Formats: sequence, structure tokens, C-alpha cells
Amino acid sequence: MKLTQKEDQQVKKAARALLETLKKEKLVLDWRKRQQSRAAVRLCIEQAFDELPPAFSPSLFQEICDATYQHVYESYFGEGRSIYGEVGMDSARPVGA
Repeated sequence: MKLTQKEDQQVKKAARALLETLKKEKLVLDWRKRQQSRAAVRLCIEQAFDELPPAFSPSLFQEICDATYQHVYESYFGEGRSIYGEVGMDSARPVGA
């Protein structure tokens, strides 16, 4: 799919807003253990991606939401912890420490 520059900017804006909202409001301690918290994360993803350009078909929209939820579930543990934070901490550790 080829997006216009304006559509590309819309996608980036929606992704940034989603990540900010998730980190501030949804990815709380043990969010993956509670059904209500998982559902809130999924709903947040779908609502954020409602801002995607009309070029995204309903089936592609669903695929994007599914893939995003799976990524968030596997990568963000809650309370500001994620695979990215762990990687950053490991790379900052001196060799042999």
C-alpha cells in the first residue's frame, strides 16, 4: 500500500499518541494478568487506530490492531518496564560487570 505524505504523517501521529497513552494510562503493574486491563489496552489500540487514513481497509485495520496488541503484550510488562528498557540497561552496563 502506498500512502501519501499526509497519510504517512497521520499514521505516525496515531502511533505516537497510542504509545504515550499506553505508557501513561494502561500499562500498569501486572496489566497482562487481568482480563479487564488487557481489554482496556486492546480498546485503546483500536481507538487510536481509528485515526488511521481511510486507505486502510477494515481487514487491514484488524490485522494492524492484532499485530500491535501482540507486540505490546510481549514487549511491555507494566510500570515503565519493557524489553526496550532492559536492552538499554544491558547496553549501558560495562563489560565484565
